[in-house]
Amino acid sequence: MDVLDFEEARVLGCLIEKSMTTPEYYPMTVNALIAACNQRTNRDPVVDFGESTVAGALASLDRRGMIGITRVSGGRALKYAHHADTALRVDDEQLTLLAVLLLRGPQTAAELRARSERYAAFESVQAAEQRLGDLMRRDIPLVERMPKEPGQKENRYRCLLTEDVGRPAGLSVPAGLSVPAGLEERVAALESALQQVLRRLDAEE
Repeated sequence: MDVLDFEEARVLGCLIEKSMTTPEYYPMTVNALIAACNQRTNRDPVVDFGESTVAGALASLDRRGMIGITRVSGGRALKYAHHADTALRVDDEQLTLLAVLLLRGPQTAAELRARSERYAAFESVQAAEQRLGDLMRRDIPLVERMPKEPGQKENRYRCLLTEDVGRPAGLSVPAGLSVPAGLEERVAALESALQQVLRRLDAEE
């Protein structure tokens, strides 16, 4: 299963969220999706996507079969709807958990239960954990339980549809390195590439 990049994950998460929480405004136009992606609430991290970013993510999701394009009767603007439930073969409760994970990154079962109330209500934290377990036990798991970090009392869960929804696409941190260390290596690589370009330019003069 190909993983989604950060922008694709945010757009897909928004489509799922709005289909379940505000169905009267669904399917969604590009402009509505831009506003949804850039919400200051229920998003981590907060972003400032432009039209080209959202349109590019939609085009990629369409190629993956995760969304569809429609035109509502009487309207001229194209609208977009997700096909995540059928593409991933999940029910509404499982789809709810995936959407909240896509929009807010790794979370505990208690956090997921609290943040999914607008989508589908779980009777208890244990009920949410049971559905997370269903997503983990699939032939191709869609969720994994993360190891506890120092000071944490509960395990967090993360969505395997994306590499890391909390880190923008294009920034890859090697295993075993902290985020600052990964940034330092990336900056060093960019500086090295720049020096090579400058040397070539000097040689051509």
